[in-house]
Amino acid sequence: MRVFVTGASGWIGSAVVPELIGAGHQVTGLARSDASAAALTAAGARVHRGTLDDLDSLRDAAAASDGVIHLAFKHDLAFTGDFQGAADADRRAVETFGDALAGSDRPFVIASGTLGLAPGRVATERDGHGSDPAAAAWGSGPLTRHATAELVLSLASRGVRSSVMRLPPTNHGDGDNGFMATIVGIARDKGISGYIGDGSNRWPAVHRLDSAHLFRLALENAPAGSTLHAVADEGVPIRDIAEVIGRHLDVPVVSVSAEDAAGHFTWLAGFLAADSPASSALTRELLGWHPTQPGLIDDLDKGHYFPSPSA
Repeated sequence: MRVFVTGASGWIGSAVVPELIGAGHQVTGLARSDASAAALTAAGARVHRGTLDDLDSLRDAAAASDGVIHLAFKHDLAFTGDFQGAADADRRAVETFGDALAGSDRPFVIASGTLGLAPGRVATERDGHGSDPAAAAWGSGPLTRHATAELVLSLASRGVRSSVMRLPPTNHGDGDNGFMATIVGIARDKGISGYIGDGSNRWPAVHRLDSAHLFRLALENAPAGSTLHAVADEGVPIRDIAEVIGRHLDVPVVSVSAEDAAGHFTWLAGFLAADSPASSALTRELLGWHPTQPGLIDDLDKGHYFPSPSA
């Protein structure tokens, strides 16, 4: 299968590309920089130069493919304060892909998220639906992204084998610079490994190699209109994470009050206070997906999140 992948050189994409190539697929990756293009070439993929704003170019790449996996998002724009601009650009790209693939029965898989789907209880693939996919934007910011995911599911009625892959907030592994690496950095800087309140709130996770495998299964076999959860650890208590970090950094593990959380964890406080476990039972049954990589706690215990600051 000829597969066009956006975000192909990113944290998830750089695992998805070799997973696809190893299964015999021919991959073309979107690259907006020389470094990304070089990484794709080294991985054995073809290079399509451009950005998410090059809609005509995206349309041509999708039309020339047998399927599309959309992983890219303008995180640099979002992190500088314009999340809405990033979400709107994502929406336009998705609409372009949908138009290019309409009536073809070809697969279209996008990345989404599980965080906040059903606070306080275990979210399933059935949660989080019901917005109007035809709306140009549903609410603002994260709600726009939610509506974009619903739009992708609605493409099933237009002859696209569409699916939405919800990822947990942590796709861990050696080289991860996301939430876990940030929490480790805060613990090192503060001299304590903190958790909010009693630390019982749950954090879902998956190893990025397991999520990459699921992206391939979705591309190959997911029925049109499928919502999938790439969740291996349904919900690891935040206190358990803090204890591993404390042990590896040799710092005390302490509770941080809700009132002090923002001062201690800065922008992470709201995420770490959430209780957002998620199940992947329906996905495992549908696609026969069985995670084989280490869970979050075991992966943290391998030590690669704790290099010496001077290393």
